[in-house]
Amino acid sequence: MKIRSIFITILFDILALIASALFILWLKPGQAEPYISNYLIPFIWFTSIWIIISFISRKYSASERLKLSRAVFYIILINLLITGLVVIIMFILRSLYFSRFVLFGTIILVTLIECFFAFCDYFIYNANKGEDSSKVFEAYQRVVGREITDPKSEVFPPEITFDPVPENIKETIIEESNEEVFQFLSENIDLNIPNYSLLSTATQFNVDKLPEKTYLKIVNLKRINDIRYINKFFESVNRKLIDGGFFIGCGETKDQRKKRILKKYPIVLNRIYYFFDFIVKRVFPKFNITKQIYFFLTRGENRVVSKAETLGRLYSCGFRIINEKNIRGQLYFVARKNRKPFYDMEPTYGPLVKLNRVGKNGKIIHVYKLRTMHPYAEYLQEYIYDKSALQEGGKFKDDFRITTLGKFFRKFWIDELPMLINFIRGEMKIIGVRPLSKHYFSLYSTELQEKRTKSKPGLIPPFYVDMPKTLDEIQASEMKYLIAQEKHPFLTDWKYFWKAVWNILFRRARSA
Repeated sequence: MKIRSIFITILFDILALIASALFILWLKPGQAEPYISNYLIPFIWFTSIWIIISFISRKYSASERLKLSRAVFYIILINLLITGLVVIIMFILRSLYFSRFVLFGTIILVTLIECFFAFCDYFIYNANKGEDSSKVFEAYQRVVGREITDPKSEVFPPEITFDPVPENIKETIIEESNEEVFQFLSENIDLNIPNYSLLSTATQFNVDKLPEKTYLKIVNLKRINDIRYINKFFESVNRKLIDGGFFIGCGETKDQRKKRILKKYPIVLNRIYYFFDFIVKRVFPKFNITKQIYFFLTRGENRVVSKAETLGRLYSCGFRIINEKNIRGQLYFVARKNRKPFYDMEPTYGPLVKLNRVGKNGKIIHVYKLRTMHPYAEYLQEYIYDKSALQEGGKFKDDFRITTLGKFFRKFWIDELPMLINFIRGEMKIIGVRPLSKHYFSLYSTELQEKRTKSKPGLIPPFYVDMPKTLDEIQASEMKYLIAQEKHPFLTDWKYFWKAVWNILFRRARSA
């Protein structure tokens, strides 16, 4: 939809809202003037919410993108969501004294008007289709098709020479992105050697039709935010690359998106837009009850993906990040294939997460916690360890995986409350060493690893008693506790419990 067309549609929708509200007020018994004066400010807020949600959800272009029945259902669903949101806001602000007849009558009437014009729009749009309407994907694929004996090799016999980067390839890259992206690609791969596939696609189909284990490099210039099934796409790329092959792609991160929105729209309006964008495209996908609604509304396009989720998905799909760069509001990455994908069939997005941790006898247990990190962040422990130094307490410094709300949860141990489930199930006890991930567990000495697996992990670790600062000090603290606990189990836990309580209450010990 062109900007001018969107502006006209929004203007029409505002007029439809005003006309609907005035008509319902006319139907309501009594004089309309008092209602108009009392409802004017709330109506302005209601209209703002209506327009913003409609614009974010692409309701105004539904008749162009969808079949007629689906477009009408789409409009009704969006309007129901707006109604629910308005009711929630009214409840929070204790503004339930407004007439339900006026509110719901206006919504029903404007919905009927929108459906009628969607009907008209649909037939006008489809009657004027041109020859290009058969294009299913707004993407294309280009493969450098020169046959080579060893795709992994970038060293060829002297008699084989290659021309400089073909102008059509250079022009294609610049046209699809920009000059800086071309320079970034040139610095990371040799575009003269034809052992790569150059793509600009958001569909897995265009990757699936490439030959298996053929390319040393695959470049996709389309951002991952528009890919419906991101992991499936990455897994397909993994299959097409030879072992040690490289995948170069890009995406707009959550922070880059926020910066773009706040810069794009005027002050105040930008904050309102970002709030609703956050609700629809960040909160909705995290709950099973709203996830299907989210994908129905967006089809997975223009989704919000954090940096941690982007890199975490790559690691879960068998890649290792070797380079990254921010270019004009997008994160470009170079990832190397180092194994097969994990094929995680149950990824978690919701507020409650299950983390794989090493328990008693080395058994992997599922530790329950409230989410404090972005989805797929658990796959980045090795990456964070290589990039960031450990700070006091054994945690990673400047850990971008932690969300803003997660920092608050960790400060007051709110995220650890669900671990009571593990305590009830007999997988953890009150006092004991902290349950660790496989990667963090591998950093410990062999002797301490053996000691740790002889007892259950605990809700309150020895950290709160000794308050160590470095990883070596943490290991020494845990070893001291485990040795004492082997000799006097109950007495040791009793002493550690009260010392930990004292340090937490009076010495302000915080989570390790």
